[in-house]
Amino acid sequence: MKVLFDSFTNSVDMKETRIFILILLIIPFVASAQTQKEKPAVTYEELYDEPFSINKLFIGFQPLYGELFTTNVNAGFGVEASYFHKDKFDLKAHFRKTYTSDFYDFNRQASLKVQETLATDPKTYISDKPQPFIYYELGGTYHFKDFDQESKTKMVLYKKSFKGDRWAATVPLHAEIPCKVRKIYGARLGAILWNSTADLTSAISHQKLTNADLKNAGGQPLPDSVLNSNGQYKHLNVFGNLHSTNIYVGGSITWIRNVAVSFDKYDDGIDDGIMTVFLDIMFAPSLILDPVTYLNQKYSTDAIKLSTIGVRAGIDGKFNRTLSWSYGGEFGYRPTISGQGFFAMFKIAFPLYSTNLDQKVESFGK
Repeated sequence: MKVLFDSFTNSVDMKETRIFILILLIIPFVASAQTQKEKPAVTYEELYDEPFSINKLFIGFQPLYGELFTTNVNAGFGVEASYFHKDKFDLKAHFRKTYTSDFYDFNRQASLKVQETLATDPKTYISDKPQPFIYYELGGTYHFKDFDQESKTKMVLYKKSFKGDRWAATVPLHAEIPCKVRKIYGARLGAILWNSTADLTSAISHQKLTNADLKNAGGQPLPDSVLNSNGQYKHLNVFGNLHSTNIYVGGSITWIRNVAVSFDKYDDGIDDGIMTVFLDIMFAPSLILDPVTYLNQKYSTDAIKLSTIGVRAGIDGKFNRTLSWSYGGEFGYRPTISGQGFFAMFKIAFPLYSTNLDQKVESFGK
């Protein structure tokens, strides 16, 4: 009997212990719920909700872009423009290049340093001028489906009194506002031209080749090593200029909101974002890797394999305002030297100027 009683007592103690632990876990949440202030409700008045009434032309200066490109890591500046023609199509033009070789055109700078070293000995001089990274893109998107639908957006509740430390210490409230969202399903088509200095030593190693596979018109191979001014042999690092002409075709989805409301106790709220995601297939009908000039003789680069097919995915975003900013990025595999196609790029434009190109107003006679 004592054994049964002890077993029953132990069982009761275990249940009580579990209940006690559960109560301890629940108490903080109950206390927090009781002390938490009830979030105040807000009222608002819709000022406009017109996703089809956006500006037509956007022009932005990009003070900085960065690209991790296996062929050539680079960074610099750019200019981008886009134009919306009603609900039919939109056009895009983009240009970018590096500021200088040392900021930031990696292979161009490396090639210049190699040439400076070899120039101390005329017998080992490579005379090719390294090509700066320059990129041009021109394309368009046909809107095969352009419509609006009911949606919602979240707006931060803000007051002018929320400044400095007070705003930094405030957990901002959000209001969910019903609105329309414009959706565009598009078919993309365009062309890309870019030039760059490429690291051929890396390409040769990756493709299990040697400098000897690059030969001049007489069949003589490019030396694998050269004698420097100190009387020592060193490996001959080789760089070359690459010129690529691409055609791309793909699809995109664009979301456009253009809504503004007036809150009763807060500043007006606006959501005028334009965001596009896209996926493209790229083909290079022209992909040229220049020969290497060594001792005034040209050595063919035909042995180095090139890849003419690529793919990319990306995002572009901006705001429907006269003066604003934009952002974008993309990644994928670009047509280039085989094994050197991966890239990831981001860009920021500020300022971004936009206009609806309509300066006409109605006039009435007195």
